[in-house]
Amino acid sequence: MLAEIITIGDEILIGQIVDTNSAFISKELNKIGVQVYQLTSIQDDEAHILQALNDAEKRVDIVIVTGGLGPTKDDITKQTFCKYLEDTLVEDKAVLTHVKALYKKFTNHPLLPESLNQALVPSRATVLKNNFGSAPGMWMEKNETVFISLPGVPYEMKRLIESEVLPRIVDKFDCPFIYHRTLLTYGMGESEIVRIIHKWEDKLPKSIKLAYLPSLGRVRLRLSSKGKVKENVVRAVDKEMKVLHGLLNEIAIGYEEETAIVGRIAKLFIQKEKTLSLTESCTGGAITEQITSLAGISAFFRGSTVPYATDTKIDVLGVDEQLINEHTVVSKEVAEAMAVQSNKLFNTDYALSTTGIAGPTKGDAVDELGTVFIAIASPSGVFSEKFNFGEPRERVVAKATNKALELLLKEILKN
Repeated sequence: MLAEIITIGDEILIGQIVDTNSAFISKELNKIGVQVYQLTSIQDDEAHILQALNDAEKRVDIVIVTGGLGPTKDDITKQTFCKYLEDTLVEDKAVLTHVKALYKKFTNHPLLPESLNQALVPSRATVLKNNFGSAPGMWMEKNETVFISLPGVPYEMKRLIESEVLPRIVDKFDCPFIYHRTLLTYGMGESEIVRIIHKWEDKLPKSIKLAYLPSLGRVRLRLSSKGKVKENVVRAVDKEMKVLHGLLNEIAIGYEEETAIVGRIAKLFIQKEKTLSLTESCTGGAITEQITSLAGISAFFRGSTVPYATDTKIDVLGVDEQLINEHTVVSKEVAEAMAVQSNKLFNTDYALSTTGIAGPTKGDAVDELGTVFIAIASPSGVFSEKFNFGEPRERVVAKATNKALELLLKEILKN
């Protein structure tokens, strides 16, 4: 069962917004056994939309379109669908009532004639009720292909996918079961991993696909398969994943579907009843952002500082000025002092610190661009490691963040 996702809007093509809708829809479709064959982004242009619909119909069973459903003149999706399906727009009374109710509840302005256009839908479309906005979703069919039109506003689109679209697809199509399992690894590059697992990879059943998903400082290894019988698919993938995990046991930290590294860190801190603080110089709060992305972190996370300037490290964090003068701010000694002082400041069991030269220039620093010291102060003492993450600045910050989380996980596992 194949699907194509078409996003409409010049704002995507000029980079004004990032298309997160396609990622969400793809993930949700995959859960019910629908494979996304292609993602397409196009202009708010009739000819372009018609061509995209025509091309997609030849390739897939389901076409999901997001965007272009507003009340303004540049939103032409409904009219273009009518042209493609040889249909006409009619007023849907339920949608009209809904639009009027929204205006009455949320605005003090009179209902504009343009807003009433939201109640116009293709006559042969099945209306998908949008409880969170004025533009309805629409389910249409032509030549064995299903066309689904959804608003581009993410939270409206998501609710429609969950409540209206997925149940209808499951009811209409006989979809296979698709199963993915992803192993998370840290601290080893893709080439080195290939060297370790290549013999196992060569013997993988043809029904199971292995994908390498590298990013800065980490590699995800995804096994995928599909079939009619869920139990058989899961059993086959899990069997191979067990072997893969054994081969990479030293760098494997868990499974993406169960928890990311931050989730595992949080779970361990809570289980061990230990507390954590952070003090980030060169990473500028990036590690804190990762930690605080989770719900319930107040159970172990006490806070963080971003002492970017040297005098802030001295005045706020309490690092000895003489230590900085002797070793510079980018040094093993200062990184470790920052971690120790963070534990004192927040009264925590563990503290992690970063200090380095992210760039684009190195200023008066002795070390090269990309140099980063990461330190951890724990109940067993304080230690630090020195790295060089190269250039540019974004790469340095991302790799330092990933490496810091890796070191923190290893440290909490040891104690």
